Amino acid sequence: MNEILPGVFHWTALHPDINIDVHCYYLSATEPAVLIDPLLPAEGVGWFDGHDRPEHILLTNRLHYRHCEQFFEAFSPKIWCHRAGMHEFTQGEPVTSFEHGDELPGGILAVAVGSLCPEETALYIPQEGGILSIGDALMRWDSELVFVPDRLMGEDPEGVKSGLLEALERLLERDFEHLLFAHGAPIIGGAKAVLKTFVEQTKP
Repeated sequence: MNEILPGVFHWTALHPDINIDVHCYYLSATEPAVLIDPLLPAEGVGWFDGHDRPEHILLTNRLHYRHCEQFFEAFSPKIWCHRAGMHEFTQGEPVTSFEHGDELPGGILAVAVGSLCPEETALYIPQEGGILSIGDALMRWDSELVFVPDRLMGEDPEGVKSGLLEALERLLERDFEHLLFAHGAPIIGGAKAVLKTFVEQTKP
């Protein structure tokens, strides 16, 4: 667990389904404390005994339920996913829906991304000059920003990319300094300029 900003913690864990490391976040900087797209850290749930109890889990899309069940058993947090992804949870999972544009617990804004899947959501966190948390809409691979592979984009990869670029352009209208990724190391400081360069270089 690494504190990358005051009250913002980052860790990686091996995803049991896709067998690659993914990235997870815990924010005690918000009130109340929240988790974003979490797998269990190597330290286990015991690590949180010395920190504010995570009261909410925010999902950037339905496929990032990850270890929510284990966290629910330990802390009974309220778990949130966009309404369009609620069809994923048919086994009694304790998930509550939100809409794009809603203010979620901790003063975090649910910002529409879509395109890749209807529920794809960016989370805007106003602390520390602005933080954006991005799920599957964009990855950071070997320090470079990239889209997910075409094979994961359905029958019209170019159309999906076009929609994602439009969404990223809308995100650039917000004030932020940092980017958190579900797939890739976070960018701390100067993130808006990095994202702007990616959009400008990727647009046809």
